[in-house]
Amino acid sequence: MRRALHAEWTKARTVAGTGWLLLAIVALTVTVSAVSSAAVTCPAEGCAYDVPKLSLIGVQLGQALVAMLAVLSISGEYGTGMVRTTFTAIPRRATVLAAKATVLTGLTLAAGTVAVLASVLAGRLILPLGGFTPAHGHELLSLADGPTLRAAAGSVLYLALVGLLGLGVATAVRDSAMAIGAVLGLLYIPTVVMHLISDPDGQRLLYSISPMNAGLTIQATTQLSALPLGPWAGLSVLAGWALAALLGAGLLLRLRDA
Repeated sequence: MRRALHAEWTKARTVAGTGWLLLAIVALTVTVSAVSSAAVTCPAEGCAYDVPKLSLIGVQLGQALVAMLAVLSISGEYGTGMVRTTFTAIPRRATVLAAKATVLTGLTLAAGTVAVLASVLAGRLILPLGGFTPAHGHELLSLADGPTLRAAAGSVLYLALVGLLGLGVATAVRDSAMAIGAVLGLLYIPTVVMHLISDPDGQRLLYSISPMNAGLTIQATTQLSALPLGPWAGLSVLAGWALAALLGAGLLLRLRDA
């Protein structure tokens, strides 16, 4: 396993696109979060915004770049044929997949942590300018607050799980464009469909099984009783999707040629 990890880490740090994608994840997440924080206001009579969730809204777009990073970590090798060399050097394909998942998770956790912390800091600095102050019923954002810490830490884990989902799908599909389309479809299409159906029970069911909607419940800090799932239960739905994708990918690696 150590040899496989070293090989995957070498690939990740020597491919120019990896560094740029990691920087883009941070930049896009923080920018969208900051712009969203600046675009809302809270009047003197108060408002019902979930402030920690609002400050982390950039995660909804940053995850698309995480998915791209995950897909390219394996599909690029299929595209060039280098995957055959990889499997020749390390015949245990499950070990290769585990090493890729480990390196990808480490990179995503690092970028996600920077992005989330910067987003929370931006929210702390920007939101009071729009009226989100203690006088209006909103304390300044702080990781010392339990729900805010859970939302922030959970958002980092969310991004890591999206990466693992993308890796599993890309390993199964092999083609970069198809894999990226499939992952983004899994993340975003259920939200569109939810707005097209009027049945409340159908909406709640779709919310409960959707990787993005259920997973991002981890960011909620207010009105939790009105949500179909609790924060950690919602994140576990995404974890289930990621695990299923990786298990399916591992099985396909064993059953078919490179």
